[in-house]
Amino acid sequence: MDNIRDPAALPGWLATTTRRECGRTLRTARRPRDAGHALAAGVIPNNHDQAAEQDLLAAERHAALREAFGQLPPGCQQLLALLIEDPALSYAEISARLGVPAGSIGPSRRRCLDKLRRHPAVSALINADS
Repeated sequence: MDNIRDPAALPGWLATTTRRECGRTLRTARRPRDAGHALAAGVIPNNHDQAAEQDLLAAERHAALREAFGQLPPGCQQLLALLIEDPALSYAEISARLGVPAGSIGPSRRRCLDKLRRHPAVSALINADS
């Protein structure tokens, strides 16, 4: 600390250095790797393989659902969001919030979920599972 010439410049220097280091790390991560640096499958313990695969599949499912949900009409987004509230809401509460008859919630729910299932990203996951 005694060797710092201008202590007021330290925050700017830290920000610039951090930004440059992050950029370097990102560029390095994006570069294709040589075959000589590739990890051999035998080096990775088996117990991590399964967990990593499960995490990757879950991330893909969540991304597909987020994408499909974002493309639903606003009415479907509101209905599905209310249906998954925690604690759960009754159809009467959902009816009051949305201003729709309680008897229309089930059929609307089915139509909205069908739209989700037909979205290309979700459809691909469903077909991959079967």
